Amino acid sequence: MSAAIVVFSGGQDSTTCLGLAIRQHGKENVSCITFHYGQRHALEVEVAKKMAASLGIRTHHIISLDNYADLTRSALLDPTLKITAQTADAPPNTVVDGRNMLFLLLAAVVAKRDGIHDIYTGVCQADSSGYPDCRDTFIKACNVTLNLAMDYNFQIHTPLMFLNKMQIWALADELGMLERIANETLTCYNGIIGPGCGSCPSCHLRQRGYAAYLQAKSTPCA
Repeated sequence: MSAAIVVFSGGQDSTTCLGLAIRQHGKENVSCITFHYGQRHALEVEVAKKMAASLGIRTHHIISLDNYADLTRSALLDPTLKITAQTADAPPNTVVDGRNMLFLLLAAVVAKRDGIHDIYTGVCQADSSGYPDCRDTFIKACNVTLNLAMDYNFQIHTPLMFLNKMQIWALADELGMLERIANETLTCYNGIIGPGCGSCPSCHLRQRGYAAYLQAKSTPCA
């Protein structure tokens, strides 16, 4: 099997992505890369370490980008800012400019060094919070740019791109990871593991999708 590296935050989406990568490549061929970038929910780094270890991942890169808050302003980097959701006129103030581009660049640098061509990331545009760097057009453009920049054949995999949160929960269940992801991942912007705080935009998406999946699962087929 070929090797792969997963951009891994320890949240619902990236953990589902990690499960898919393990199924496709075998856990012995999968590594993870996690970023500490001054995020207010920095506990996710420890959650990611624990999750990766419990899934048998032997190589887990932890990259420090602690000066990110000196470069841009975001409610994810500044805990004094109140988190606001997307509106018709503006994206959510939790957007961290350049984040996914930087994460993919650094993942690609590590991947090339280690002879890896396949990069997985859990971004999705179908049920996102309005983040521009979660769009399929961005990922495709970034893939081309990375290949040109390093003269190397990377393939960025985004298996969740067109799934909504309910469908992502269904996929987690198919992978046999539903309870693990529901109880042990961290998606909440306020750093509460599992169901989260229930009030931030990330929790709203997660909980709405989870409730919809459980309802669909319990409803008998006609």
